Amino acid sequence: MEKVTPISSRKSDHVKINLNQDVQSGIGNGLDRFRFTHEALPEIDFDVINLETTLFGKKLAAPILISSMTGGTRESQRINQVLAEAAQTANIPMGVGSMRAALEDPKLIHTFNIRKYAPNALLFANLGAIQLNNGMDPQDCLRAIEMIAADALILHINPLQEALQSQGNTNFSGLSGKIKQVCQNSPVPVIVKEVGWGISPNAARILKKCGVAAIDVAGAGGTSWSQVEMFRAEHDMIRSVAADFKDWGISTADSILNVKQSAPGVVIFASGGITNGLEIAKCLALGASLVGLAGPFLKAAVQSVESVLQLIQTLEYGLKTTLFATGSTKLGELQNKLHLTSNPE
Repeated sequence: MEKVTPISSRKSDHVKINLNQDVQSGIGNGLDRFRFTHEALPEIDFDVINLETTLFGKKLAAPILISSMTGGTRESQRINQVLAEAAQTANIPMGVGSMRAALEDPKLIHTFNIRKYAPNALLFANLGAIQLNNGMDPQDCLRAIEMIAADALILHINPLQEALQSQGNTNFSGLSGKIKQVCQNSPVPVIVKEVGWGISPNAARILKKCGVAAIDVAGAGGTSWSQVEMFRAEHDMIRSVAADFKDWGISTADSILNVKQSAPGVVIFASGGITNGLEIAKCLALGASLVGLAGPFLKAAVQSVESVLQLIQTLEYGLKTTLFATGSTKLGELQNKLHLTSNPE
């Protein structure tokens, strides 16, 4: 029987709550403020539009990321396998959920062992940055990277979630220095990712100084982890406080612009409430190089590999259609065709 640890139990709760409860952020992703200029005479052939991009030395079929979600339980092992098989088939990157459980209990390593299902895919390992203030060191990061033969390492930051989580780790003092140390010692690029409340200009500047290769803004607009923790909370006080933060955070659109303006040169990943190809196009036009989804992929993954591939195909077709309707043959051409509007869609 699979050993149930406090961490793996929490991960199982997270999956169930995300699938069965309304944990949507109370604010939008901010992309409704932007519109593309429609071209009635695009003067291009739809069939020649190319969605390919290159990241960390690997060519991708499209700038779409299967965002980090889960790991550490039998259920999450199956989900990760399905997602990895889809990532391999579609040639898009994938991140795994937090690997702390596997570092603490080697018996859980198999729940993250996805490289055999995605031998050529761009894969991202994932650990909570806060653990660098709780005994984790660059050597542990290396173990996580080696565990899945990862092409990059995600360090996620989640202060609000930790404050609302039972026995959460809330000492973020001096954490940027630890992140910098990991960046200096990592054999692969380091990505710092918020978990759903976005990146401020100040955070972007600090992370650039740390030497991160990329920032995943994970802005408000998608899953609200304060709402997830509200459903997990055992005490009325925590449930009440968590409910107050439903509308908290910096939207995905504003977070992209914050990083673009305050940390020039740092690669931007956009995530947070992205649901379709048009929104992916908007994120790219604002300055992102890669756009991630979590919730939609989780719901598809519990169905089948085919369901995940169908979702990827739908996202790609929506993105390609946006390029066509703006007269763009390449992703980079989108940046000059987006404008701010005061009228939400």
